[in-house]
Amino acid sequence: MDDNGRMKEYVLKKARDNDIKFIRLWFTDVQGILKSFAITVNELECALEEGMGFDGSSIEGFSRIEESDVIAMPDPNTFQILPWSPKENGVARMFTDINNPDGSHFEGDPRWVLKRILKEAKDMGYTFYVGPELEFFYFESDKGEPIILDKGGYFDLTTLDVATELRRNTILYLESMGIGVEYSHHEVAPSQHEIDLRYTDALTMADNALTYKLVVKEVATMNGVYATFMPKPLFGVNGSGMHTHQSLFKGDRNAFYDPDDIYNLSQEGKYYIAGILKHSKEIVAVTNQWVNSYKRLVPGYEAPVYISWARKNRSTLVRVPTYKPGKENSTRVEFRCPDPACNPYLAFSVMLAAGLEGIKNKYELPLPVEENIFDMDDMRREEKGIKTLPNNLWEAVHYMEGSSIVKKTLGDHIFNKFIENKKIEWDRYRTHVSKYELDNYLPLL
Repeated sequence: MDDNGRMKEYVLKKARDNDIKFIRLWFTDVQGILKSFAITVNELECALEEGMGFDGSSIEGFSRIEESDVIAMPDPNTFQILPWSPKENGVARMFTDINNPDGSHFEGDPRWVLKRILKEAKDMGYTFYVGPELEFFYFESDKGEPIILDKGGYFDLTTLDVATELRRNTILYLESMGIGVEYSHHEVAPSQHEIDLRYTDALTMADNALTYKLVVKEVATMNGVYATFMPKPLFGVNGSGMHTHQSLFKGDRNAFYDPDDIYNLSQEGKYYIAGILKHSKEIVAVTNQWVNSYKRLVPGYEAPVYISWARKNRSTLVRVPTYKPGKENSTRVEFRCPDPACNPYLAFSVMLAAGLEGIKNKYELPLPVEENIFDMDDMRREEKGIKTLPNNLWEAVHYMEGSSIVKKTLGDHIFNKFIENKKIEWDRYRTHVSKYELDNYLPLL
C-alpha cells in the first residue's frame, strides 16, 4: 500500500475511533471565500476513492452552467476533527482538490494554482516555506458602525485587553487541529489582535490560514462578539495586514543564507527579493484584492507602500529580519503589504512566482533603504528611485492585466475570472454614494 492508501486507511480508522458522523469538505472560490458541503461517514470511503461531485456553476469564478459538473477530491492529509463539534456524532473536515469529471485538474481551483507553482519550485530544487502574521479585529457585532471591545495598544496585557481569553481558546482549538502557533498579542489599534502561525510549507500554510480565520470567527461567535479580517474597518488607526515571511530551502539548507555576505543573504536570496520588488505592482491585486485593501495601504499607518527593502526599516515593502547566530535557517524575506482578506493559495503563488522570476533572470537587487521613508518628501524618494504601490484596486488590476507572470501563474481561467470580478467590484464602489459625500456635500451644494 502506498502512502496515499495508508493515509486513507488512517482517516477511516480515526473517523470510526472518534465517533465522527459528518465530514465537511472544504475548498475556496477564486476570491478565497471558504466553501463547504458535508457528507456522512457512510460516504467517506467512497469519497476518498472517487471524490464527490457537485455543481460548480454557483461558485464564484468556477464553472459556466453548460460545463458545471466538478469533483471534490478530499486530501486525506488534511483530515482534522473540528474541536467545537459534539463528542458523539462529531464533525471533521478535509480540504479538497477540485477535478473535472474525467479526473483532470480543474483550472478554476485556487489550490491547484499553488500546487503548480510549488512543482515549478521543486523542479528548481526548492521547497517554499511561509509564515504569515494574520491580524484581525474583534467588534461587538457586524451590524452598523463597528464598536470596539477594548482600547488596548501594541502588546498590552491589561484589563483593557478583554480578548485574552478569546485568543487563548482560539490557540487551543488550532493546536488541537495540528496547527502550530508561535505567539499571540494585542496589536497597535484598539480591539486589534494577532496570532502568528508556525512556519511551514506553503500548501499546508494556505490550508492552515483558512482554518485559522474560521476558528477565530467561530470562537468570537461562541462568545457573542464578531471577528473580522477586513483590512481597514476603522478610520484613523492601523489596518490589518498579513506580513508574510518566506524562504526557500534546498533539502535541509536555507537557500537564502550566506554567512560571508554583509547582509547574510545568499545570491539566490537577493535575486528573490529583487523579483518580489520588480513585480510587486503586478501581484498586489492578488495579495490585496479588495477595494478596502487600499484604505490600509496609505502612508502613516505602518502600511508598506514604498517599493524598497531593508533589514530594520519597517517602512519598506520588503524586510529581511536580522538572523540570530545559530539560527541560520531562520533567514527569511518578509513581504509586508498582503492583507488577511486575500486568497492565500493565490497570494502565496504570485509571491513565489515573482521571487522565482528574480532567480531565473538574475535580477539585480537595489541597495537597501534604512532611513524612514515615511519622513521623506517626494523629491527625496525620487532621488532614491523609490516607487510606490498602486493607490487603489483599479490601478492594481490594471498592472495585473498586463502581467504575463501573473497570467501564467494563475492560468487563463482564474486570471480572467479574477479580473472580471474585480472590475465589477470597482465599478460598484465607484458609483456608490457614500456617507462621507452626503455628510460633506449635501448641506453645502
